[in-house]
Amino acid sequence: MNPQDLIVLVVDDDPAALNAICMALEESGCVAIVARDGAGALDLAGRVTPDLVLLDAVMPGMDGFETCKRLKTGPQAVDAPVIFMTGLGDPADVLRGLEAGGVDYVVKPINHEVLLARITVHALNARRMRLASGALDQAGRPVLAAEADGRVVWATPGAVQLLAGDRGAGAGAALLPAAAGPWISAAASRPVSEVQPLNCDGMRLTCLGRGRRGEIIIQAHAGDEGDDIARLQARFGLTAREAEALLWLTAGKTNQEIAENLGLSRRTVDKHLEQVLEKLGVDNRTAAAIVADRYLEHARQPA
Repeated sequence: MNPQDLIVLVVDDDPAALNAICMALEESGCVAIVARDGAGALDLAGRVTPDLVLLDAVMPGMDGFETCKRLKTGPQAVDAPVIFMTGLGDPADVLRGLEAGGVDYVVKPINHEVLLARITVHALNARRMRLASGALDQAGRPVLAAEADGRVVWATPGAVQLLAGDRGAGAGAALLPAAAGPWISAAASRPVSEVQPLNCDGMRLTCLGRGRRGEIIIQAHAGDEGDDIARLQARFGLTAREAEALLWLTAGKTNQEIAENLGLSRRTVDKHLEQVLEKLGVDNRTAAAIVADRYLEHARQPA
């Protein structure tokens, strides 16, 4: 996703902060629209469809938390992800923002480079989820949405089949394993970028983001794929994301395709693969794919 594609609604009562953020956004190619208070944000969001909302947490009158709740509820609820901008460092305030419907937060004074990177990642995730409702069922991808208590609220046919396992498919069978409960609870109370994938009951669960009502959007991977990611992590000392990127690399995917599949920015995937090449001791993508593929072929063999 290019920044030039993004419309960002910036809400802050501080004119100096508002001006600095808008300048950084416009220099990156984003289109910035501004509001000085919560009421103005609600009005703008009703007339213009933003790709992302940057929202000051502390404002006179309607604060950012209440503004976020109103943006995320009602018949005209805004699908755009909300990133809180705050000088509040208390974990309770961060949790409050996430519970209000935010997906992430940045602490003032704001590092504009970090902010732009987060905007790109969250906007990409949001765009993927908007496409999901119409495309996932046709594609058969195993994606589902769950409440914080682990209750599945919707699932694609592929996810139903994967979760049902030997019990047979069917809407009633789309139940997450009990072992996923703590992971779901953590995903509901932490920024999406901090939620690591989970391996359990022969599958791998990856948090893609949050839906309109705060439900957790999850992609489920079949056991073989999850096992391969774990194998690559253990063998080469990779992080979970590096191992996922490497596995997609062995499947012949480009960096852009890997970014789209993992819900990351192209720049982040580039950095992950730079680390992969270094850890594998190779100097190009083709060599990395061959090394990983040969290792996995050997590792999959029965003992």
